[in-house]
Amino acid sequence: MEILSPAGNLEKLKYAIYYGANAIYASGKYFGLRAKSINFSNDELIKAVEFCHQNRAKLYITVNIFAHNSNIAQLSSYLKFLNEICVDALIISDPGVFQLAKKFAPNIPIHISTQANVTSWKSVEFWQNQGAKRIILARELTVAEIKKIREKVPNIELEIFVHGAMCMAYSGRCLLSSFLNGRDANRGNCTQPCRWEYQLLERTRPDASFPIEEDKYGTYILNSKDLCLIDQLPKIIEAGIDSIKIEGRMKSLYYVANVTRAYKKALSLLKNQNLGKINSIKNELNKISHRHYTEGFFHSFSSENTQHYGSSAYIRDYQFIGEIIKSDNQFAYISVRAKFEIGEEIEIIFPKIEEDLNIKIESILDENDEKIPFSKPNTIIKIQIGKKISKFGIVRKKK
Repeated sequence: MEILSPAGNLEKLKYAIYYGANAIYASGKYFGLRAKSINFSNDELIKAVEFCHQNRAKLYITVNIFAHNSNIAQLSSYLKFLNEICVDALIISDPGVFQLAKKFAPNIPIHISTQANVTSWKSVEFWQNQGAKRIILARELTVAEIKKIREKVPNIELEIFVHGAMCMAYSGRCLLSSFLNGRDANRGNCTQPCRWEYQLLERTRPDASFPIEEDKYGTYILNSKDLCLIDQLPKIIEAGIDSIKIEGRMKSLYYVANVTRAYKKALSLLKNQNLGKINSIKNELNKISHRHYTEGFFHSFSSENTQHYGSSAYIRDYQFIGEIIKSDNQFAYISVRAKFEIGEEIEIIFPKIEEDLNIKIESILDENDEKIPFSKPNTIIKIQIGKKISKFGIVRKKK
């Protein structure tokens, strides 16, 4: 199966590929559903296509907003541009945008976004008849329903989300953000009001508020858990899925890299019937910033399984503190993102999990080779390793 990873910028795209992604999904500055991500300028999209193709990976571009009249003219020219630079697919949810893509980007395959909430084999068949190459199935489907879709429509690619944030609204088609503060989630500008803590007001007592409690769990009544389907990979393979997708274009470089390599390694272990090591791979998914995990709708729907009422806070047991920019036979050079100090233990992870290192910091040298007691963000420092290490290392520490 293809591993499809998110990229909010060019650096994240490169690390996703270094760490095992077969394909990347990303967005230009407009028309995707992550407007608050940095995203890619047109020049960066050209570089992204070149980098992906040089590394035998594919690049899919999200054009999955629900377009308004004011979007149409600019959309047409943007689609022409994507056609010219030869991206590998367009991810689309709006039938009008679908028509525009067929006209202005005729050489680019179209993938139907999960935002289109395709939940039946008949809908899959409809989009196949319109010319779609792939369907990104709605997250509300069980594995039994997915199997039925594959049985009924065998000759189209199917993709599902396997990891990352979930939306409380049906297939992400939420109106809360628009209603509460005028920012349209369906055009990429969601402010995530589902993660807020709500209280109840009585109309005649505007100065008195009351907590909304969901039994003993608290007040975050709309807050979804994060999806994690690594345990279900055998059933996903059996169901005939072509691509597994990781959510997280606004997440860190470390998140993208580590989740990608975890699923890559898990698939490798399954292929080689080496199931005993899967639990250690799953543990890597606890070392990235995440909410409580759920398997979502994979077996059946239950709000107890999908919602977490106590808090919308992330679980952060590990901190991303930098990436290795080069090494020699003695030292590793770190581009620092967060502080660490002498005496602390750090971990360096690599695309191959077997090469990960645990190191206790004995000394830190700044760019002038002066000893310093701790690192500072946005600087380059070096630590003694005593050997040359693999490329593309990422540094973290337990909090």
